[in-house]
Amino acid sequence: MRHRSKPTVRRALPALLGAVFALGTSLALPPLASAARVSNSVAVFSGIDKITGRITTFDVYIGETVQFGALQVTPRVCYSRDDTEAPKTTTFVEVDEITLDRKIRRIFTGWMFADSPGLNAVEHPVYDVWLKDCKAKSDLPPPDTAQAKPAQ
Repeated sequence: MRHRSKPTVRRALPALLGAVFALGTSLALPPLASAARVSNSVAVFSGIDKITGRITTFDVYIGETVQFGALQVTPRVCYSRDDTEAPKTTTFVEVDEITLDRKIRRIFTGWMFADSPGLNAVEHPVYDVWLKDCKAKSDLPPPDTAQAKPAQ
């Protein structure tokens, strides 16, 4: 004895699926909540000199280059969120190394995340650098009113 499915079920299934799809796409769903990112003018980095074990925290204005040991750190943007939102602090940064023969070599270009410092930190044989925070102002004068000074 052969078992056959009923022809009415076969015909009804595509119509039923189409109706469910149409209903699902026509429902007015609220837009996803998206926290607005706040653009900051200062990125706050920490760096460690592995020889001395000294950790230094330093502010860098967006577009400014600050030297930390043999590294030059230049943040391009620094984003955070409002205090009422979950923290998410990021920066896009370029890091160059000054080699022993005084040449400049790019060793890092990319995003750093303050909540995951080990994810995209700059790891150098002597120096490590990672993002700590972003902020709107610094105690240091902006680079157009003062010369860029070494962080160390």
